[in-house]
Amino acid sequence: MAAYQQTLLEQLQQRFSNILLKVEIAKKEVTIEISDVHILPVCYALRDDFGFEQLIDLCGIDYSIYAQADWETKTASSTGFSRGVSTTATLQTATPKYSRFAVVYHLLSVQQNRRLRVRAYTETDQPRIDSVIKVWNCANWFEREAFDLYGILFEGHPDLRRLLTDYGFIGHPFRKDFPISGNVEMRYDPELKRVVYEPVSIPPRVLVPKVIRHDNRYTN
Repeated sequence: MAAYQQTLLEQLQQRFSNILLKVEIAKKEVTIEISDVHILPVCYALRDDFGFEQLIDLCGIDYSIYAQADWETKTASSTGFSRGVSTTATLQTATPKYSRFAVVYHLLSVQQNRRLRVRAYTETDQPRIDSVIKVWNCANWFEREAFDLYGILFEGHPDLRRLLTDYGFIGHPFRKDFPISGNVEMRYDPELKRVVYEPVSIPPRVLVPKVIRHDNRYTN
């Protein structure tokens, strides 16, 4: 653990003691968790009083099936793994989450050589949170990406529209309830001379890893 981390953790506890949901050193980085209503004042304080002048990254998270061990399997056959889906399997040590959706901000203080992770939980049904563009202008496209992929609305964003998917895309592909094959498929129609949308023709399926062995069981 870097020498500054414990000091920074204690400083954050003292400054935001009345609004912090959690503060810890996770994955070798100081992490604070707050609710969405506090994001703007906290970010202003982190920039102006703690020296975090740079936003490195911003992303959304969907905790709807958090800690379900769907892909953990210890059984295998000669052709590959068995289907590793168990609807009842959960990790007993999983940390409970406060909401389905969260926005994570990774901050950097260049002058002090410090890093900080901020996780803000937002509402489940229609996630909304204040935009931090006024704090860090580079958040513009990061927030558009989180809106596109997770459907998180950023209040005060000057141009909140899709960034990675097309304008006619249905749903938000990084949500856990989004179908793997999608809702529609698109192709170019040479007769109509435009892109058309059609029902998905790919049947739903679960992909599992395949094990390829090179030993005497497969030699003649």
